[in-house]
Amino acid sequence: MKILPAIFLALATLALAQSPKHPFTFEDMMALKRVGAPVPSPDGKWVVFDCQDVDLAANTKISHLWIVPANGGESQRLNPTPNHEERPRFSPDGKRLIWTSKATDPTQIWMCDFDSGSGALVGKPRQLTTISTGADGGIWSPDGKNIVFVSAVYADCRDDACNKQRDEELKKSKVKAKIFSRLFYRHWNAFTEFKRSHLFVVSADATVEAGVSPAPSPESQPTRLPLQKNEPRDLTPGDHDVPPFSLGGQDMYAISPGGQEVAYTSNIDEVEATSTNNEIFTVAIAVESAVPSGQSPDALRTAHATASPKKISTSRGADSTPLYSPDGKYLAWRSQARAGFEADKWRLLVQDRHSGDTEDRTDIFDRSAGSFAWSADSKRIFASFEDDGEAPVFVVSLETKQAFRVPPNIVPQIHADDLTFSAPVARLYFTRMAATAPNEIYYLDTSHLDSDFLQTPDPVALTHMNDTLLSQIDMQPLESFTFKGADNEKVQGFLVKPPGFDPNKKYPLKFLIHGGPQGAWGNEWTYRWNAELFAATGNYVVVMINFHGSTGYGQKFTDSISGDWGGKPYVDLMKGLDYVEKTYPFVDKNREAALGASYGGYMANWLLGHTNRLKCIVSHDGMFNAESAYGTTEEIWFMNWEFGGPPWKKRDVYRKWSPHEYAAKFKTPTLVVHGQNDYRIDVSQGFDLFTTLQILKVPSKMLYFPDEGHWVLKPQNSRLWYKTVNDWVDQWCK
Repeated sequence: MKILPAIFLALATLALAQSPKHPFTFEDMMALKRVGAPVPSPDGKWVVFDCQDVDLAANTKISHLWIVPANGGESQRLNPTPNHEERPRFSPDGKRLIWTSKATDPTQIWMCDFDSGSGALVGKPRQLTTISTGADGGIWSPDGKNIVFVSAVYADCRDDACNKQRDEELKKSKVKAKIFSRLFYRHWNAFTEFKRSHLFVVSADATVEAGVSPAPSPESQPTRLPLQKNEPRDLTPGDHDVPPFSLGGQDMYAISPGGQEVAYTSNIDEVEATSTNNEIFTVAIAVESAVPSGQSPDALRTAHATASPKKISTSRGADSTPLYSPDGKYLAWRSQARAGFEADKWRLLVQDRHSGDTEDRTDIFDRSAGSFAWSADSKRIFASFEDDGEAPVFVVSLETKQAFRVPPNIVPQIHADDLTFSAPVARLYFTRMAATAPNEIYYLDTSHLDSDFLQTPDPVALTHMNDTLLSQIDMQPLESFTFKGADNEKVQGFLVKPPGFDPNKKYPLKFLIHGGPQGAWGNEWTYRWNAELFAATGNYVVVMINFHGSTGYGQKFTDSISGDWGGKPYVDLMKGLDYVEKTYPFVDKNREAALGASYGGYMANWLLGHTNRLKCIVSHDGMFNAESAYGTTEEIWFMNWEFGGPPWKKRDVYRKWSPHEYAAKFKTPTLVVHGQNDYRIDVSQGFDLFTTLQILKVPSKMLYFPDEGHWVLKPQNSRLWYKTVNDWVDQWCK
């Protein structure tokens, strides 16, 4: 019965492969499935993941749970409901699965039994949490008894009833004014609403469907009370965030293999607006006493008192993403040495939990650690490190004093993230992306790695969620080039040719400038500044330069931009453009546009006052007046580091590198883009730039988003953004 469908599928695939390819479109990009992190089942048979779909017409994004056999096969929906569901996690025995669901408002954590034989959920999913402030980020304790999760609560509330009352009062109030008495009252794209993220713990058996507490022991016998239904306990009370704000990536908290303690990231000692000094703490999950059954709620709360946390990190910079070794002997985390600098090298520190000794395992390697995972034997750490536009996987050995054995790079030329290790099959799973394809799940078989890591198999693709669609699209590969930039140092750039490229033709150029400024272009996918889409829309050559200050080329190279925003980076960009014009005869140097966001927007504004070689400019969320930007950003530590202090102490530096000081030279037609909810670079910077351009009678236009922050994320807003930006470039370069 399954033969005919298989034949039809094969014929359909063959027909698609033989059909002519078409240029990449925005609609194609929105149709791609956005694959999340791999979650292998404890027995090694399955991998579960979340996957996001975009409904352009409805202007929504929705995530569903999927499953794929670990040995290969077709990916299938795991829980066919219309609800937004994400972040699946298996219980240690593999018999249950939890996930975050928007079946309720706010989101809660749900659970269902799992049959590993069939790879299917069994029975009806049941709601685990009912906390009024919502729940997310659930992880299992290794003994399977508890779930630790995150919820944003009022720091001075002692129970959920207080949080619920405060939320209802705020919602019903006809007065929307806010009173601030300290910094960090808003961050990224939202006001804090005076709430703090805290870690909570709840019994894995405390589900709504269960409805009742476990049966009590006989009256004569004391019982070690489990956490009760609807009574999660706050593990990290206080006026601080656990975990701190994050734009994604590895969890910033973990449970020890024995299930007795949680290691987590928090900034308790300093003001977050002026400090990056996140630290690693540990706290006991349970402080329980023997209480006779039938005792009062007050007695229960006393029995479940929260232990005092212990700080175990000592770096002046940020410490984050703790992860216990499987044998519980070690705790690893990422750490930065310098305070107030978000782009310092991320080291991998490993602490012996018995002695407390902590060692930097990556001190000889001048690259920043990203996502990492322990091997099953606790003797190795697999980690991705940003390197020359890629993020390959490296091995860190705990058995040697050196962090890496030769050759250290076991998986070259890939951009890997979301690393996780599956012990039963000795596989390292990860997501892999490229400039020509979004995330898919891959694995690396580590069972045959010898002690010197000389035998290295190729990574294997496990999911193929976007293969069919991508096979129909004409995309040109990312090409790398190098040239001599500022101080005669080597600088890397990338080039993407348009679909149907003809070397005998002349093409206009879109010159993309990355943000950060300590960021980088590379062989990776993005939905916001997609080089392939820029190349396909209007047939352009796209060029990207990793100027001084970019990451992935060593810490000295990254550090070189601080205090020199318009110096070496500007030289690199101009020399890079010169190199492209001389090296690639198909580039029309008379039809070039520069486009940038965040620091790239700043540099676009800097170009306005320093060169007239460009036909037009796009400035998205860029700093225009450095002095006023200091008082309107939320992360003041950033300005203090990059400009050496506040404006009243370093006014000469701020004015030297502020684009508004060079407004008298502005002539290039410019599109200004800004979001009202951008609290990193306040919208006033965009208004200031647009007003200046208009007063100077420089051809200009402004695209203003009242409902976006630093990034344009809503599907239809994204479509308008791409259309407006590309139309502007066409207007001046076609």
